[in-house]
This record gives sequence, structure tokens and C-alpha cells, in this order.
Amino acid sequence: METSERLSLAEAVSLISAAFVAADVPSAVAHTVAEALVAAEAEGQIGHGFSRVEDYVAQVRSGKIRAQAPVDIREIGTSSLLADAGFGFAYPALDFVIARGAALAHESGCATMGVTRSHHCGALSVQVEKLARQGLLGIMVANAPAAMAPFGAKSAVFGTNPIAFAAPRADKDPLVIDLSLSRVARGKVMNARKAGKPIPEGWALNKDGQPTTDASEALEGTMLPIGEAKGTALALMVEILASVMTGAAKSTEASSFFSSDGPPPGVGQFLIAMKPQDQAHFADRIEGLLQLIETMEGARLPGTRRSTAIREAKDKGIEVPTRYLEVVRGLADVSA
Repeated sequence: METSERLSLAEAVSLISAAFVAADVPSAVAHTVAEALVAAEAEGQIGHGFSRVEDYVAQVRSGKIRAQAPVDIREIGTSSLLADAGFGFAYPALDFVIARGAALAHESGCATMGVTRSHHCGALSVQVEKLARQGLLGIMVANAPAAMAPFGAKSAVFGTNPIAFAAPRADKDPLVIDLSLSRVARGKVMNARKAGKPIPEGWALNKDGQPTTDASEALEGTMLPIGEAKGTALALMVEILASVMTGAAKSTEASSFFSSDGPPPGVGQFLIAMKPQDQAHFADRIEGLLQLIETMEGARLPGTRRSTAIREAKDKGIEVPTRYLEVVRGLADVSA
């Protein structure tokens, strides 16, 4: 039976930061990345938390992630931004564009933000929530290395290409929706492979296009989309926004997020921030809609489990598998 240990959020951020600093990642960048990974872990996105640290460090050491790269931001017109992450971590670039994009949205009503030559951006929910907590509606899409075939085909063209949305609520946590366009995020398959566990049927196909429960075979094959043809149509929309619009690598051009071999993946992210014209009116109308759903028998508001997990993590900390903690402590040269 797998063992785990409980850490406070602050302890988790400190430990992961130390692992990156030990790999010569600048301390400010290390802290930003650690905060994003721990935030994902806290909301239950285990494929975007501690499980990523070893892979990230290996890629920093090989030069696949250029941790020292400065973020270059260009303003396009009056309400659009494009950040060049310089093949570094995605998180510092996202912090820059969200801070500036939120200000532009408050000034002009709407702002678009692109990030190019980027890397894995973890849980998109973490990023769009930052916009919602500033009174804005946020939408974010991201492309990823090819892992999903167009519906009816066998060769991967799209990544899992997630979509996230967040909306503010008066005196309540924002509504946050985050979904991969594959039936599950690919990080869950990688997590299963590292744990030596099978995956459920219906998640993926092997390289021959046959259903598989073997995580290694799934990573060599393709992920299955949500909603069949509708899922891959949405993946195409994401691909155009995240890679074509930003000038980033297309999913078919991007190298693996998991391996330290090869060139930087150079993928992209695209965000939209929107300010409600009448904040009070918007707050009343969204509450009416959400409360209708909450009071319906059998219905569950999207993001409810996430909010519960975050509250519990803030109060009690997070349970982290011991195998991941041992790896991260070793990278940070910290004893238990």
C-alpha cells in the first residue's frame, strides 16, 4: 500500500522551491513555479503537482527548460499582450501577462494575452482564478505535445489542449471550470505509469489504435477525446488560439513535457480577460443562475469538489505520496 505524508502548503512550496534552486533556477522563478505546482496539488490535480518536479529539474539540467530566460512582453494595440517565455518556464510569463492583462481589462473592458515559446503550464484553473478574483471573467486555452488524433484517425495531431473559465461571485469563491479535451489529463496517465498502476479502460489507445489499460502503452499511443468528434473540434479551436495566434509551436511540432531529451517544446497559451459592464447586475444574475443549479436535485455545480479540496488543503495541508517526497527531498538535498 502506498504511503504518504502531510505537508502544509507553505512547507510544500518551500520544499519544491529548494529543489529548483538546487538546480540553479533563480529563486524568484523557483518560487513562482513551486506555488503553481502546489496550488494544483491542493485542488486535487496530482498530475500537475509534486509528480512534475523530477521531470522539470531534469529538463532544466538538460537545457530543455531555460530557467534563466527573461520574459519579453510586447503590447499589441491597446488591449493585447504577447509574452515570449524564451523557452523557459510558463509560470513567470503567465504571472506577467495576467498582472498587466487584468489592468488593461479594467481600463478597456477586455484584454487578450498570449504566451509563446512556452512550456507546460500546469492546471489552467490556477491562472484563470487569478483573473476572477480581480472581478474579471477569464478564459484560458493551451496547446500541448500531440497526444490526441482527430476523430476517426490514428495519428496524434492535437495535445490534450485544455480549456479553463472563471467568473467572479460576490462574497464567494469564483466559479472555476477546467477541463482537458481528452477524457482525462495526460498527466494522470504519467502519474499511473510512475506508480506502476494500470489506467481505466476508455482513457487511451495504444500505438496500433487499440484500447489499452497499460499506462506506458497509452503514452506511446493516443488519448481519447471527450465527446468524440466534438472534443477534437474543440481541440482544433484551442490549437489555433494557443499556437497559430501566438506563433508558438503546434502540437505536432512540440517535444515531450515529460522527457529531458530533445529541444524545448515551445508551446503557447492564450487568455482573455473581460470586465462585466455592470458589476452589481452581473453579480445578481450569475448568482441567480448558479443558485438554480445548486438547488436542483442531483445537480452539482462545476468546481465544487475543487473548492472543497482547496479549503481542506489550506486548513489541513496536502497528502503527498512518500515516493514523490523522497525524490524532491533528494533533489533539494533535504532530509526528512
